[in-house]
Amino acid sequence: MKEIYFNHDGNVDDFISYLLLLQAPDIHLLGVGTIGADGYVEPSVEACRKMTDRFNLRGDEIEIAKSNSRPVNEFPSEWRMASYSFNYLPILNESGKVTTKQASLPAHLDLIDKLKNSSQAVTLVMTGPLTDLARALEIAPEIQDKIKELYWMGGSLDGHGNVFTITADGSQEWNAFWDPEAVKTVFDSKIKITMIGLESSEELPLDDKFRMHLSSLRCYPAFDLAGQGYSLIVSVPTAELFLWDVLTTMCALYPEIATVKEVKAKVVTEGLAAGKTYEDEDGRPLTLVTKADKDLFFKKVDELLMRK
Repeated sequence: MKEIYFNHDGNVDDFISYLLLLQAPDIHLLGVGTIGADGYVEPSVEACRKMTDRFNLRGDEIEIAKSNSRPVNEFPSEWRMASYSFNYLPILNESGKVTTKQASLPAHLDLIDKLKNSSQAVTLVMTGPLTDLARALEIAPEIQDKIKELYWMGGSLDGHGNVFTITADGSQEWNAFWDPEAVKTVFDSKIKITMIGLESSEELPLDDKFRMHLSSLRCYPAFDLAGQGYSLIVSVPTAELFLWDVLTTMCALYPEIATVKEVKAKVVTEGLAAGKTYEDEDGRPLTLVTKADKDLFFKKVDELLMRK
């Protein structure tokens, strides 16, 4: 049975990723950490506790760890507000109580604790910045031996980014830009990395067709939550959104979804290109997801969301 630790940054796509992990059969969810990057950490922790109460089909003993990591470059506040809205969704609050606990340790220390105490190597799924993992490695580098593989939603190796601020040149992806040094720390480790960058999921847009599909199956509680969640996000033509985080999670659960290639890459840590990841023959080996099997992806998502 696959052991998974999930670390995310609290926006809607992260929450739906967590929902899929709660619904998935034949895994054990060892722990969950949430970091205040693309969402605010307090409502993110609360929402995950409520989701665990409502959707933990396997009955895993899960506590939600709150990160105290801070950004080098902060996400726009208007993007982050979705974590508050998601936390207020009726389906998560109808019971009127929360029983899942918050972990006693901050997320980077919780990760160390969970890895050290696991009886087998653990798959890390990270859909936000790599800061908690980087901090954990700096404190306890020996945890590398307990990590089977890291699936990370971050970076881009085809030359385009999604950061458009006066302090950046537009070549970087936001999760890498949030803390470029953390990317370097993880890249300098011996951890096996599968990277799902911006180029990996452009066949999987968050569009009206997908939203209507979720709505048509809202008789299933997990579909209902996913549909409510994605209704909070409105994309515009100049900022088209894709299912980056969900693809990352689904690749960890079902690797056969992904077409991959082996590459070598580095990260820029300073200047206007800080956070840019790029191919380099002297870089560290990565498995890059280049394409998703669209039909299989949606088939597996449906199967998981239909489980009760």
